[in-house]
Amino acid sequence: MTALNRLTMTEALTGLDRRDFTAVELTEAHIAAVATARPLNAFLVETPERAREMAIASDARRARGEAGLMDGLPIAIKDLFCTKDVATTAASKILQGFVPPYESTVTANLWQAGAVMLGKVNLDEFAMGSANVTSAYGPVVNPWSPGAPGAWPRRLVPGGSSGGSAAAVAARCALGATGTDTGGSIRQPAGFCGIVGIKPTYGRCSRWGIVAFASSLDQAGPMTRTVADTALMLQAMAGYDPKDSTSVNRSVPDYRAALTGDIRGLRVGIPAEYRVDGMPAEIERLWDQGVAWLRDAGAEPVAVRLPHTQYALATYYIVAPAEASSNLARYDGVRFGLRVDGDSLIEMYENTRGAGFGAEVRRRILIGTYVLSHGYYDAYYLKAQKVRTRIAEDFRAAFTACDVILTPTAPSTAFAIGERMDDPIQMYLNDVFTVPASLAGLPGLSVPAGLGADGLPLGLQLIGRPFDEETLLRVAGVIESAAAITTLPPFVA
Repeated sequence: MTALNRLTMTEALTGLDRRDFTAVELTEAHIAAVATARPLNAFLVETPERAREMAIASDARRARGEAGLMDGLPIAIKDLFCTKDVATTAASKILQGFVPPYESTVTANLWQAGAVMLGKVNLDEFAMGSANVTSAYGPVVNPWSPGAPGAWPRRLVPGGSSGGSAAAVAARCALGATGTDTGGSIRQPAGFCGIVGIKPTYGRCSRWGIVAFASSLDQAGPMTRTVADTALMLQAMAGYDPKDSTSVNRSVPDYRAALTGDIRGLRVGIPAEYRVDGMPAEIERLWDQGVAWLRDAGAEPVAVRLPHTQYALATYYIVAPAEASSNLARYDGVRFGLRVDGDSLIEMYENTRGAGFGAEVRRRILIGTYVLSHGYYDAYYLKAQKVRTRIAEDFRAAFTACDVILTPTAPSTAFAIGERMDDPIQMYLNDVFTVPASLAGLPGLSVPAGLGADGLPLGLQLIGRPFDEETLLRVAGVIESAAAITTLPPFVA
């Protein structure tokens, strides 16, 4: 690990502009770090030659005075984004051998901004999971796992589903990474790995070219080590895309300009419903500390009510599997990916899907098919959609009294790989604080705010009004400055 790996995106851009180092040198340092970090199992595909080519092109653009927003910055791409001529698996056996002939809009935007691709990173299979343990290619290890790399006495999960993205950024393998968030899959792993992650408003970033899980919930976002870097990367990723019918035709503001540090007079909502039974005392104390930091900076804490929060998890685990069962019907062994032959077409479908999908994906397909089936659609799916509307209405009412909402990101620090595997409900409870904002389509951000008694990262979550990512970033910057965390993961330190 070199000094170049410890730079933030903002610092790296400054160094590149001053000619302190080249994009090629920066990229080589990160290619070496990716190789060193293989015990983490964060990367599924490494693309060093492509990274070198992109870095050479970046240096040439900078020499001509044509550098883009992220020119020369090495990043990782969650293996849910289709990347032209680079394998995309969604961490599933069923997409083995699939090499897209096209580029997702979000990654195309990043390459247009000059970013450099280090490779594709691991995730829960089809983004279904909260710990990055359902990948067909093995679990990802959190860089905060105690002990020597590769000989950990206790391997910790990085959170999920964007666990590979979070681990790569926390381990200083990449300056940033793309993630996707359906019910908390950017925010929760960001919290577990001590980095910043934002789920933008639904429709802010294009979903075109992203392997679908739940179409009314999926949203791409950046994962970085600082709030300023998140603002920079979101700027490059966001934008209207006519190829995506859910993309919102709305101008993208300059998110970096939002980082003024001035939150005087801002009203910060504190929802009582997020003080759930059994929440560890250290998380409650950190939440209170976050309130105190914002009050000291001139904000006004106000109590808000979100009465339908208690139904959010149940609602999510009806809506998301229903949409997943529909989206995953396309994987049948006929056109692309894995194919396991049988004596008939139906048997080929059954063999392919049985061999290609892991246990968690099969579970969610079965749940989704059940709630959409005749006789149960009204009882489950339709009722869940009505409750989802009520949850969104709760947030609208709350935002008449406040400008931003502050909550914990997750109900615990990172736990060990293998824990909670026998009880899916316990695993699903990891998303208890993140799911409500997803159901309402609102932007949510996790920012590192402290360390637990076990020395592991804890995050605070900010939830904002639709398309008001600027306020989230501004408030997150204040929390980041107040927390002033300098502790590095054991893997890096």
